[in-house]
Order: sequence, then C-alpha cells, then structure tokens
Amino acid sequence: MTSKIPHPDSGFVWTWLAGETRPVIAGRLDRRPEGIRFAYGRSYLERKDAVPLYEPELPLRSGLLPLPTGLSMPSAIRDAAPDAWGRRVILNRNFGVKGDDLDDLQLDELTFLLQSGSDRIGALDFQTSATDYAARASQATLSELVASAQKVEDNLPLSPDLDQALHHGSSIGGARPKALITDGDRKLIAKFSSTSDVYSVVKVEFVAMRLARRAGLHAAQVQLVKASGRDVLLVERFDRVRCDESWVRRAMVSALTLVGLDEMMARYASYEDLAEIIRHRFTDPTRTLHELFRRIMFNILIGNTDDHARNHAAFWDGSALTLTPAYDICPQGRAGQEASQAMLIVGQDRSSRIETALVSAPHFHLSEAQAIAIADAQIRTICDHWREECNAADLGEVDRNLLWRRQFLNPYAFVGLRESAALLARLV
Repeated sequence: MTSKIPHPDSGFVWTWLAGETRPVIAGRLDRRPEGIRFAYGRSYLERKDAVPLYEPELPLRSGLLPLPTGLSMPSAIRDAAPDAWGRRVILNRNFGVKGDDLDDLQLDELTFLLQSGSDRIGALDFQTSATDYAARASQATLSELVASAQKVEDNLPLSPDLDQALHHGSSIGGARPKALITDGDRKLIAKFSSTSDVYSVVKVEFVAMRLARRAGLHAAQVQLVKASGRDVLLVERFDRVRCDESWVRRAMVSALTLVGLDEMMARYASYEDLAEIIRHRFTDPTRTLHELFRRIMFNILIGNTDDHARNHAAFWDGSALTLTPAYDICPQGRAGQEASQAMLIVGQDRSSRIETALVSAPHFHLSEAQAIAIADAQIRTICDHWREECNAADLGEVDRNLLWRRQFLNPYAFVGLRESAALLARLV
C-alpha cells in the first residue's frame, strides 16, 4: 500500500531574490472554485527588496489577486509546473502501487506543483509549509536516470531508489524523457533517447543546437554523451549561476505568460504580439527583435515546428525582461512537404516558409535586405557545416538521408519566394 498521499487545498510559493542563494517565502496558493489563486505574504510585502513575481499578472499588493481573464491559475506560476513527462513521473510515483487513498488524490495543478522536484526552471518552488523550506531533490548517475526513465516509458512502477533518482527532475517542462543533474560548476538538463523514436532525436537536436550557435543564434550549450548504451543530450542550464558552494536562481517567464494565454489558447500565440511586448518591455529591444527573427528563420530552415510559446522565455528581474538563450531547437517529423510553425508568424499565417518570415520582417525592425541576408547566412551555415556536425554527433547515414531536405532545408521552406529573394533557393 502507498503512504498517505497529500492533497492539500493550499500551498506556499517560495522564491529566490536576485543574487541570493537561499529562498524566502513569497505567498500562498489557494484552490478555489474559479481556479488556483495567489496572495503575497505580509512578510514578503514588508521586505525592502521584494519584487513582483511577475507583472502585470502578479502585482505587488496585498490580498488574493484576481485571475487573468480566461486563466484558471496565474500563468507565471504555471510556468514552473511540470509538463507531460514530469506528470508521468508523478503519476508513476502515486499509482505504481495500489493504495486505498488513491481515490482521494486530486490530480490538478496544485498537486503537480507540490509533488514535483524543487530544482525547477526559474526561481520559484512550492512547499506545504510557510516557515520551513525542504527541497525535494536527490542525486543519481546518468545510468540510474536512464534506467528509471525507461521504466516510466514502459509504464512500470519504479523501485524506491529509481523513483528518487527521476523524481528530482519531474518539474521540467516538455514531453520527452529527461532529468536534472549537477556536474561540478554546471547544472544540466539530461534528455534521453526514447524507444519510440523513429530516428535519433537527441543526436538530431544536438546537431540543430550546434548549427544554431554557428548561425549566430544565442543558444544554450549542448553536449552529447552515452549512458547504459543510450544517447543522452546534456543542455547547460542558463537559469542557474554558481556562487561559492551554492547557486543563484534566475527568474523566468515563458512567452505564453508574456502574451497572456494558457495551454488551451496557445494556438493563438503570435510572434507579432511577442514582438510588440519586446518593443515596450524588454531591455535592448531592437537587438532582441533581431535575435527573435533569426530564431524564427532558423526554425523554418531546419524544420523545428515545435516552436510553441513555452519554448521561448525571458528572464524577469522584477521590472524588465531579457530574452533567454534559445533552447529546444529540434527538427520535427513531417508527413509531407507542407508544414506550419506552432506560433503565428504574421497575421494568421504560420506557414513554414522563408517568405512568411520575410513578410513579418518590419515587425522586427528589419528591412527586406536585412531579412534576406539573415536567411542567406543561415542557409550557407547549414550547408557548410551539416556534415561536420553530423560527424560530431556520430549520426548514421540513414538518419542523415532521412533528415536532409526533409527536416533540414525542406523545399517547402523556399516556396513562394519574392523575386528579390529567389537566389536563396539556389544556395542548397
């Protein structure tokens, strides 16, 4: 029988303030009929260094804060919750062994927040106590993590040691198997290959991320290793900064939070709306707009159609926003030539074409010539370094043939090019 599963109607939000290595209590979450609502604690409001967890959604004032229209919980809080993979780990922990109390378990966002690991992305954590902070964390080898991830994929209950090994990383977003590890002065996200992969997804993400950096994108550092005979992609975390023997956490919010939408409305997220927010609320807006445009163009060229609004994020310092490094740049499988990006690019057009991005260029403070030059440079980079990066990943010939001109530089990307950009199609 399982131990008694907690399902409280409230929980407490702890946060790491800028430059600090220990968290402080920020406020309380309450489960209400209309959703999960947040209120700052008095002690936090009285702090001279207190900053809003995110504005305009969570302004620094007393009382139970209203939910934004259409949301069932604050989106900035939801950013710190586990997604599909982390939820599978939590469900495995709770339902791996039948217990009499399972019928009482409320599988809502508050439960997932309180049961997921504490070393989550950003600078928030969630506790059942307002006075005593207890991190939910454990250490494990990559081999142990690979073994536990495979158990979850096979829908088998984890043993206690494997449960602890994987539960540490259950707060990470995304649907694929992954975990968190610490390697000296680095904190890393470990992404595992899956038995359901029809090609080497982790190797292909490695290739795409390395090409992104070569193309001038500000992208996270990656490394490819093996554990228990399985490929593992290590992605260096940019929301952690080493400080003596501890870590400083950097607050983050997703683009979905920035545009004020939830998962059910994510299909309406637009790069145009994100660009408008960047112009008014980001540090160095012009440079940021150019960087975002380069990411849109690169995603189109390498077939990453999973560019949804939680795969873009910004650091939040309490008053201003700064674009984080790019992450989760991974070509996606496609059945035919035509493809669409997850976010609208311009108007109601999300087609994965260079021309679509060129039409949007003025929203990113770019001239036609500048936008074409970006596409030109990226295409040349992909062509010039494709084989080199495939060799670095030890990507097999079958996968290379499968991906080249299907995900990477698919002919559909070049459909409908204006005359001034026609030369781009001749570069491949």
